[in-house]
Amino acid sequence: MRILTIFILLNLFLFQAGCDALKYKKVSAKDFPPDPEKRIEKNMNEGKGFRLMGSNNQNTNYSFASSNPLWRATLDTLDFMPLVSANYSGGIVVTDWYSNNDAINESIKISVKFLSNEIRSDALDIDIFLKTCTKNLSDCSVSKQNSNLVAELNSNILKKAAKYEKEIADKNKPKTPYTFSRPGDSPDKKKKQLFK
Repeated sequence: MRILTIFILLNLFLFQAGCDALKYKKVSAKDFPPDPEKRIEKNMNEGKGFRLMGSNNQNTNYSFASSNPLWRATLDTLDFMPLVSANYSGGIVVTDWYSNNDAINESIKISVKFLSNEIRSDALDIDIFLKTCTKNLSDCSVSKQNSNLVAELNSNILKKAAKYEKEIADKNKPKTPYTFSRPGDSPDKKKKQLFK
């Protein structure tokens, strides 16, 4: 029985090695366009790709987490705490319990839910939980703290997000080689500035 199995597997291997689809083909980089969109289009035309339900992901509004200033600002603000979950598509960041070395019996956990991608005061839903334990750390109680710390955290995240959004806007601003005149500039003054 073993010999028969080996014989069948050997024949199967030789049969597949003879297939044209499995043979090594030498290709040139010139045959493939460098633009990914054109490569995808070429593969689709040759029947080498597929689309799910005929979708053409052109109408999606998904943007990468690193380009979302609110998301980036939240992660930068909470970078001193270990994270349990950071789900961009779900719009939530949850930290692990964090305690300062001075107060071992107390630890905090922060949950940030994103209600909008726009930088505005109601874009974030922040919850802070405080866990207090006894001296031997056996009996612990958890309470939700909606104090000034929530407002301060929200303010810090929004300030950083506004700064990141300004940096992105400045980076993507079109650069023009033209100089614009200001009201009140005389034509002679402009000529002098151009020839300096």
